[in-house]
Amino acid sequence: MATADRTRKLGDDLTVSAIGFGAGALTSAYGDVDDAESLATLNRCLDLDVTFIDTADVYAGGSSERLIAKLLADRRNEVTLATKFGIASNPADSAPGERPVRGDAAYVRQCIDESLARLQTDVVDLYYMHRRDLTVSIEETVGAMAELVRAGKVRHLGLCEVTADELRAAVAVHPIAAVQSEWSIWSRDVELQVVPTAAELGVGFVPYSPLGRGFLTGTIRSAADLSSPSDFRHTMPRFADGALEANLAVVDVVSSVAQEQHATPAQVALAWLRHRAEALGVAAVPIPGTRRAARVEENLGSLSVTVTPGQLTALDAAGAAVAGNRTDDLTWVSAGRE
Repeated sequence: MATADRTRKLGDDLTVSAIGFGAGALTSAYGDVDDAESLATLNRCLDLDVTFIDTADVYAGGSSERLIAKLLADRRNEVTLATKFGIASNPADSAPGERPVRGDAAYVRQCIDESLARLQTDVVDLYYMHRRDLTVSIEETVGAMAELVRAGKVRHLGLCEVTADELRAAVAVHPIAAVQSEWSIWSRDVELQVVPTAAELGVGFVPYSPLGRGFLTGTIRSAADLSSPSDFRHTMPRFADGALEANLAVVDVVSSVAQEQHATPAQVALAWLRHRAEALGVAAVPIPGTRRAARVEENLGSLSVTVTPGQLTALDAAGAAVAGNRTDDLTWVSAGRE
């Protein structure tokens, strides 16, 4: 595959690797972690030209950024580094109905300095507002982020889980390189308004959880496979009784296409997403996360998978039949505010 095919240009002239890496997978939220193994996986990403590395200040209380600092110590010039601010504490620790989100200008300035210190670098390539603070105008938040660009602490700006209207308001303040939201064959609500608006405005899209949350790991084939009542998936409507069975049917369609393509289900899911983004006219770079270097290689292999029109039709139909919302609190994501 030509080198050009391994990169994508998002908005604001930001060029990144065609597949990114979501470092949230390297936190204790998904079980015990081994920092040496995690660092080896990150280094393997760079060896494979998967250089768009995504983290956030809230991941493992800052530990994710500290881990990535070890990668940057020797290979900073190879990394397109993205991090986020805005979720002020672990949502699981908040009272019911409380949104632990801040977007005021003072907090924006505080967070970048703290992230730079943890990352041991002097600039972040892409800085995201992680969630929208509904008590603060988006103009204030993005205005403060724009100040960071002028100060040389940040190169490009991004927004997570914003609506089409919020995106328009933000772009009026400063160019936006990318919107990051959940987008996969199981989560397609962003296709209605946010993605078309991003395409119209020349803003790129960075899908997180592009493989579905647990559907393609091979670990969930029934409700009994949810590990415990504390498993985060128990709170997700798509894993509830009735919905789970319908949504596992999508796995069967993806797996069938994978057999026909001599590919893996994960590669087909990523290839579908690439085709869907192209159809909607938006530059999209998914950031699947994993703890194993072999999975990075597998995900990168999706760039060589081209599904047929008939397979696309079957996959689209399967995705359209997904049951349940992607979260139990839709105000937390763009779908609840559109």
